[in-house]
Amino acid sequence: MNRKQKLELTWIGKEQRPRLEPRILIEDPELSYHADRRVTDHDIFDNRLIFGDNLLALKALEQEFTGKIKCIYIDPPYNTGSAFSHYDDGVEHSLWLSLIRDRLELLGKLLASDGSIWISIDDHEMAYLRVLMDEVFGRRNFVAQCIWEKVYSPKSSARFLSENHDYIVCYAHDTEVWTRNLLPRTEAQDRAYKNPDNDPRGPWKPGDLSARNYYSLGRYSITCPSGRVIAGPPQGMYWRVSSEKLAELDRDGRIWWGRDGNNVPAIKRFLTEVIAGVVPETIWTYKEVGHNQAAKQHLKELLPEVEDLFVTPKPEGLVRRILDIASNPGDWVLDSFAGTGTTGAAAHKMGRRWIIVELGEHCHTHIIPRLKKVIDGTDQGGISEAVGGKGGGGFRYYRLAPSLLERDRWGNWVISKQFNAAMLAEAMCKHEGFVYAPSQEVYWQHGYSTEQDFIYVTTQTLTHEQLAQISEDVGDERSLLICCGAFRSKPGAFSNLTLKKIPNAVLGRCEFARDDYSLRIANLPPVPVSSEAAAEGHTEAAGAGHRRRRGSQAAVQEVAPTLPFGDDEPESADGESGDQG
Repeated sequence: MNRKQKLELTWIGKEQRPRLEPRILIEDPELSYHADRRVTDHDIFDNRLIFGDNLLALKALEQEFTGKIKCIYIDPPYNTGSAFSHYDDGVEHSLWLSLIRDRLELLGKLLASDGSIWISIDDHEMAYLRVLMDEVFGRRNFVAQCIWEKVYSPKSSARFLSENHDYIVCYAHDTEVWTRNLLPRTEAQDRAYKNPDNDPRGPWKPGDLSARNYYSLGRYSITCPSGRVIAGPPQGMYWRVSSEKLAELDRDGRIWWGRDGNNVPAIKRFLTEVIAGVVPETIWTYKEVGHNQAAKQHLKELLPEVEDLFVTPKPEGLVRRILDIASNPGDWVLDSFAGTGTTGAAAHKMGRRWIIVELGEHCHTHIIPRLKKVIDGTDQGGISEAVGGKGGGGFRYYRLAPSLLERDRWGNWVISKQFNAAMLAEAMCKHEGFVYAPSQEVYWQHGYSTEQDFIYVTTQTLTHEQLAQISEDVGDERSLLICCGAFRSKPGAFSNLTLKKIPNAVLGRCEFARDDYSLRIANLPPVPVSSEAAAEGHTEAAGAGHRRRRGSQAAVQEVAPTLPFGDDEPESADGESGDQG
């Protein structure tokens, strides 16, 4: 009997994984944008906005960005249940878990060895997400589960308790390597330091002399300057220092006895001696990082002509908190559920390189107009003042290329008519693991895998004589992979050439001609009838097309789920806002 030797979360259809096609990305210069002048010497122009299915986009980024992303922040759909009202609860959670798992696995590959991933989630799937992330990233790489206060007042319409928080779950690629940054000190924190005794070392704050931890030299009486005798530390406590150390600190003016010299002694902690920042905590209040309503008001001011604003957008302050902790200027930041582009906007203002992905049309109606204002320096809301964001830089707009293969009128797989020679060469480089770098001098060098190994892509039929000439040009010290329409020679006739036919070389490697791996419920096909139900004559359930048998893997396999993702979710049809942030 096969027994698994690890603790894991199981669900319907867990073993099913999409066979993703590695698409190429095509830049649209008309939609790319950059400032008309340099604002600083550190302006960044190679940011990327990708329009298309985010799972395919992550696969498209895999070759170039594996191990390069310092910080990932995503705000996936929260699976509140309303989107899955036609489905058995087991199927609902299974669809959501498969959706997230497939993306987490690709995101994990993109993370740098010292990188981290942060995910917004609410109570509906938080527990499942934690177990799933343990499985994908390893339990030892769990960092923290932060609580964000997303609203500033209770909802009187709440059925049970008014939810006023979301979670931000953080895992490192490797906790042995990852280090967190300290948060900048605030003016309020510095104001806690005073100087009532005019100490020349500057402002200070009193620190407790007692502690809970056992200390063998931590129990003794203390005589105050006023003559008052303190018998010892509070019950169950110990003095932090020995009596000798206390006397030494007192001689150095580092003990505060109160204005009349009669208080329990406190250790003076000087502002000049504290660490440059603040250790991040796990509770983030709206006063610190913002709330949904403030974020929505910011969007209204940025996009006054847009009526269909998102109900629960994330504030830039929330993203800033994450980027402050987990990244530095110049690092790559990724958000594959871009929504209204909050991550891109905050990252740009903070001098990070960014990649954001969005499938919805609000990529064009919300994100591009917003980012243009960030680059032009006309967006002075959000975190602009706090981080000194003055614009500059730019981004490149990319679309996912169509599938490499399509079926002809007879049902055979052929190269898509939308592909030109350059697109075909780049696509085959990606399929074969080569870097696309066409040579201007050598026609058969379309890419390379090493300094001596190259690839040549053509739809022509190559004769033995043509191959012999190419082989001679390549020479004995180099090797060449030729992907062509056909060849008239024995495959092993030339030791320095490897021959493959297109499209046969890639057939069976992945799923072609599928453009949507998202979870848009409106696009779901009618529910198929299981063979068992059909045999029993359950015609009513089959006709309704709404119910599925619990545990029916066949039913899950035939679902093509899709649902809009993002750092925020539009208002639903019944007027209730989703909790996607």
